[in-house]
Amino acid sequence: MTIDWWTLGLQTVNAAILIWLLARFLFRPVSKIIEKRQALAHADLDAAEAAKAAAEAERAAAEAERAEISASRAALLDAAQADAGRETERLMQQAQAGIAEERRRAEAALARAEAERRRALDAQAGQLAADIAERLLRRLPDAALTAGFIDGLVAAVAELPAPVRDRLGSDGPVPVRAARMLLPEERATLEARLAETLGRTLPLEISEDPDLIAGLELDATNAIVRNHFRADLARITAELTRHD
Repeated sequence: MTIDWWTLGLQTVNAAILIWLLARFLFRPVSKIIEKRQALAHADLDAAEAAKAAAEAERAAAEAERAEISASRAALLDAAQADAGRETERLMQQAQAGIAEERRRAEAALARAEAERRRALDAQAGQLAADIAERLLRRLPDAALTAGFIDGLVAAVAELPAPVRDRLGSDGPVPVRAARMLLPEERATLEARLAETLGRTLPLEISEDPDLIAGLELDATNAIVRNHFRADLARITAELTRHD
């Protein structure tokens, strides 16, 4: 590859001339224009700052004057309010004693009425709940009316004091009421369980009492042992309608 030194030299001279022309006829005028515009912009900014400072001074003076007027008005209002407050307080004190007494009496009367209303509602709700429960429980099948209550009755007998257990049946057969008449196998189970608990055979006189709903009740001379829904409903109703 051969380098044409004459061509390279001419191109270098052309580039130098171009750079000189740009610097003389373009860059210098543009720089002067930019400098003039910057000077004008700075002058405008200085004027704006001066106007802003003047406006701030005027605003501060107006604020001070408004604050002084507000302070004077507030002082007058405070004085008027103080006078009105003292008069109002005097009038209120005259009326408050009577109002407080009337309110106390009214509140006491309302409290008594509310307590009576709540007691009545609680009693109605308790009775209604017991009635609903009784209706539902009476739908139990016959097989569930007695058999499931034998263990509970025997357990309650076992918890009786020893002297009471020893006297059971001493004056004759012990009455036992059942929601329905016990089947022979149910009676045999009850007698066997009681004999196992007492260590002796206990003569029983079993009768039917549908009012128990479901369950059994042993009604001896010296002890009453209940394991039936009627007793449970009675306890629940008493709890629902009880007021401490």
